[in-house]
Amino acid sequence: MRIANVKLALALVAGLGIFSACQKEVQDKPAEVTPLTSPKINDSALLYARDLYLWYSQIPSTFTAQSYADPNAVLEAIRAYSIEPGFSAPVDKWSFAYKQKDWDNVSSGIIEDFGLNIFFRTADDLRVKIVERDSPAGRAGIQRGWRIIKVNGSTDISTSNTDFLVKNVFESSRTSFTFQKPDGTFNDIILNAATYQEHPVILDSVYTAGSRKVGYFALNSFLGDTTEVYNNFQRVFSGFSNQNVQDVIVDLRYNGGGYVSISEKLTNYLVGASANGNVMMTQKFNDKYSQYNETTRINKLGSLNISRVIFIVSNNTASASELLINNLKPYLDVKLVGPSNTHGKPVGFFPVPVGDWYVFPVSFRTVNKNGEGNYFNGIPLDNRTADGLDKNWGDVNEACLASALKYISSGSFRVGAQNDNSRVDPAVEQSNGLLEAPSFKGAVAAKRL
Repeated sequence: MRIANVKLALALVAGLGIFSACQKEVQDKPAEVTPLTSPKINDSALLYARDLYLWYSQIPSTFTAQSYADPNAVLEAIRAYSIEPGFSAPVDKWSFAYKQKDWDNVSSGIIEDFGLNIFFRTADDLRVKIVERDSPAGRAGIQRGWRIIKVNGSTDISTSNTDFLVKNVFESSRTSFTFQKPDGTFNDIILNAATYQEHPVILDSVYTAGSRKVGYFALNSFLGDTTEVYNNFQRVFSGFSNQNVQDVIVDLRYNGGGYVSISEKLTNYLVGASANGNVMMTQKFNDKYSQYNETTRINKLGSLNISRVIFIVSNNTASASELLINNLKPYLDVKLVGPSNTHGKPVGFFPVPVGDWYVFPVSFRTVNKNGEGNYFNGIPLDNRTADGLDKNWGDVNEACLASALKYISSGSFRVGAQNDNSRVDPAVEQSNGLLEAPSFKGAVAAKRL
């Protein structure tokens, strides 16, 4: 969801993009460090980058950290030197730095905002995209799919007024809204920003598609309270097994990633028993640290055995989410449905303490059992389908879920209807990019070299 300080959040995403490989949640946090002066912090950030960065050898010897405002600006600047064979432009969009106290809150899923994310369906049709259940919006009963008619008295709810919407929805501590519900009624609600704990598991249910039982599972993040997340995984997959589920649909359309350890855990639930003990993935560091390259093996969890999984994705599906998809491809029939390819981040990093900051230079890449993992352009779709923003989670008529269910029952995906808006207006795409920007994307490792 949103981070309280939007300017910091934008810096985070610009440098964060999507962390696509971390090994475990950050439990072994470094000891408190006496803050360094800014010039020393910048120099230290650059020294770590020259040592750990995947493309360290491409950083010019003339590059100096002193001309940048802070460590985040230094890490953003080195991205220009991430030249990867086969790609014409620098591939790193994610190296960043962040204050330790702020990062500790973000990584544990503690957020301060309205708990309301929004997207345009068309140029003048703004919808609720996600609501966190314990947030002010969730406690007010707001649901995905509600249309926003008025914000702080303004009825100009259009892509041409996106800056106003960003300011009042994500930078304000108090905002009034008028919503139109699916039944056509209107609801006036005033939201006050507050601190709350995110709950990444949005919904799970079981459907019948033709003669097959299908488990549906919507997961919005790989961050948060890991004990809660793991308990939910056990509950969900035990339920799927008890109901004889034969296919699983995993909805990751807004999941920007998080802890790789959570991604690994979900892989172990989804993969079949025959894969137990086989390679899940390999992390590879630069040539200075190749002795730390590490292979993770599958440790099957639960009794569910399926041969196919369908992922609902978008360009907001990033990092640890993409890692899950890539790691399953050698073992299951994997299909992707959604409005666009995934984000494209097959690399990762871990927090390095510098004064009162953490610096995150991209430090390793990941590949699956077959050595596949260079998806800087995103993982491609099998079926392009509009994001059904006019429907709530789990609605069988929602465009993406409907297409996945149709494929399971008939062997062919749903053909987009006219009202699916499957060909996105460039203005809508641009505005949604601004509305999405402050959201977290990443995969975080606690590895120390």
